[in-house]
Amino acid sequence: MNLSFFDQFTSPCLLGIPLILLSLLFPPLLFPSPNNRWLTNRFSTLQSWFLHLTTKQLMSPLNQKGHKWALILTSLMMLLLTINLLGLLPYTFTPTTQLSMNMALAFPLWLATLLTGLRNQPSASLGHLLPEGTPTPLVPALILIETISLLIRPLALGVRLTANLTAGHLLIQLISTATTALLPIIPSISILTTMILLLLTILEVAVAMIQAYVFVLLLSLYLQENI
Repeated sequence: MNLSFFDQFTSPCLLGIPLILLSLLFPPLLFPSPNNRWLTNRFSTLQSWFLHLTTKQLMSPLNQKGHKWALILTSLMMLLLTINLLGLLPYTFTPTTQLSMNMALAFPLWLATLLTGLRNQPSASLGHLLPEGTPTPLVPALILIETISLLIRPLALGVRLTANLTAGHLLIQLISTATTALLPIIPSISILTTMILLLLTILEVAVAMIQAYVFVLLLSLYLQENI
């Protein structure tokens, strides 16, 4: 039983070929780029409004130099948001429950922000490792602690996204299994667990949206420190 709960996090394969890449290519198809031949409809208007609002929220803490990252950060958020929401549908696979994929997204982007700061303002970037006014005996310890906290950032990004989505999927599966098992035995309790399952599903939709936003927001804050 315990193994079956975690089978949903196994990447599906066809003829020994992992289908995770195919699942990553599907979400961008839901957001086609409008062109001059398209008539403005409600969906395209809503899409443009949401993209504009997201870009404004992400770029507001950054200066003019950081606005070059607008396309990357906005596209990443839309990709994560779509993958997280599609993963809540029945019989689907959520790539963002894989730590390897989240680390593959977090580490290069974090490293890019770090290298940007070291190239443009090395003194200010290295100055973050030692707070101003630190007593001399504490300098080596604080530099070590700040270096570890700096290097652990991409791991925290990946683990946070993986843990939140994995925990939510497991709770949904556990409660749905309990609901099915209790239905022929205690129908009243089964109805109660069904209501709990509905509320948990709504909560997981919110978590999927929030985690996508937090992932990209933290990257934008890391970028703010280095530009």
